[in-house]
Amino acid sequence: MHQEPVGEATYQQAVVDVLGALAYAELAGSLQLAADARDAPALDVRLTVARIGAQAWDSYTLIESRLVELGSEPEQAMAPFAAAIDGFHERSRPRDLLEVLVKAYVGDGIARDFYREVSRRVDPQTRELMERVLADHGQDDVLAATIGDALDHRADRAGRLALWGRRLVGEALAQTQRVAVERDALAALLVGAWEVPGAEADLVELGRMLTRLTEAHTVRMRRIGLSA
Repeated sequence: MHQEPVGEATYQQAVVDVLGALAYAELAGSLQLAADARDAPALDVRLTVARIGAQAWDSYTLIESRLVELGSEPEQAMAPFAAAIDGFHERSRPRDLLEVLVKAYVGDGIARDFYREVSRRVDPQTRELMERVLADHGQDDVLAATIGDALDHRADRAGRLALWGRRLVGEALAQTQRVAVERDALAALLVGAWEVPGAEADLVELGRMLTRLTEAHTVRMRRIGLSA
């Protein structure tokens, strides 16, 4: 693999950036879902949200261990991404339980889609870790079913939740673009600055990636009966 510097960026820095961003996303998600679970009125929903939060915490610990193996301090690796990810959560505060569930389903879904795209551009060992962290352990099915059941009883909420989903995807894509632009190594990775086996990354492919993220979001929304 070609790992010569690109400007001031190196492949090693890019991997640390990717894992640092993903680690903080999982950490922040775990903390947010724990708070949401505590406030959920129904015990079954509380358990569903708490389990998803626990999975996010387990994912964080896996990434943390890998960062240490790479000789990186996890807190330092995560720090550059804290403002963008915290800002996303601040700008997308759910107003009720249904918005909590849609955010967990849509927001987490598009984030996982993005990092799966990134995993195609990294070395096999990093890719294997990312695929393990990003695996769907059934949370999509559970969330889709829970949201679907709720909408069966509150069909009048569909329009507002569709708008909520559009807002979430807009915020998520804006956050992704902001992070990529601000981190030279990560931006270089996304446009194919290093020859990684199996990767297809250039400026054209980057545009296609954003299109694929949007299309996946549309499918995800349709699954719960909402327009994207």
